[in-house]
Amino acid sequence: MNERIIELTEINPKDFFGAQNSNIEQLKKYFPKLKVVARGSKIKIYGEKELLDEFEKRLKMLIQHFNRYNKLDENSIERLLTSNGNESSSSKAASDVLVHGVSGKLIKAQTANQRKMVEMMKKNDMLFAVGPAGTGKTYTAVALAVKALKEKEVRKIILTRPAVESGENLGFLPGDLKEKLDPYMQPLYDALRDMIPYEKLDSYIESGVIQIAPLAFMRGRTLDNAFVILDEAQNTTHSQMKMFLTRMGKNAKFVINGDPGQIDLPRKQVSGLKESLLALKDIKGIAMIYLDDKDVIRHRLVKEVIAAYKSIETE
Repeated sequence: MNERIIELTEINPKDFFGAQNSNIEQLKKYFPKLKVVARGSKIKIYGEKELLDEFEKRLKMLIQHFNRYNKLDENSIERLLTSNGNESSSSKAASDVLVHGVSGKLIKAQTANQRKMVEMMKKNDMLFAVGPAGTGKTYTAVALAVKALKEKEVRKIILTRPAVESGENLGFLPGDLKEKLDPYMQPLYDALRDMIPYEKLDSYIESGVIQIAPLAFMRGRTLDNAFVILDEAQNTTHSQMKMFLTRMGKNAKFVINGDPGQIDLPRKQVSGLKESLLALKDIKGIAMIYLDDKDVIRHRLVKEVIAAYKSIETE
């Protein structure tokens, strides 16, 4: 009798096996001639080689489905085990989904300009997304990054922002640099928690698959096989922006997000974002999208606040 051992990696076995191993029990019904034992993170299978090959093929399909949708249920198991071996999303609605988030949440681009962001990222390796708060720049960029990671287009996600405070001083906050900066990185953490299960996200951060760091930590690095997001780019200086953009390595995707209306630099300091939008606008492979109050997806009052401030600032 042949034996095969398959180990689950980066998956919580309890979630994958189901309550009281219900998913494994359902799997066994389709392979009655095999002996299947699931313990810990390992699945041991005993039987004829041809059946073991088919079992492994179907199990890999289930794992791929679980990785993509963060869940496995009776209907999806039956469909995958009785299909011709190719799982595809043919419907237009399915293709609009960027990521299947935690608890089955569907993460999609919600406005015309967010959809443009998605299309531009398919055709370009660098994208500048510029617009006021609440327009979904960061959230859409993180969704694109998670999608690229899940589909193995990149090996890691790097999220960064300049350590510039909005009228506050980091030096007075307790803790080391990471602890001081974590509150400023909160929007990035929040987006990731919507899209990646808690335990897997912790594992990714611990192993370096997802890195969240201040912009200064990018100096000297070459960022290969990575999806890199620079948030709050309006607060970069000329030298910081130039340093960041020249970190781009092979098979890398860069998204630069910023709001020129919320610059926290000293008054006479020129924003690196504003400079780069002018200097790089004609370079092939670099795209730029300008979001506005029509893209605001927060509380309805946010649109009115943006419009009110715009009227004051243009007077």
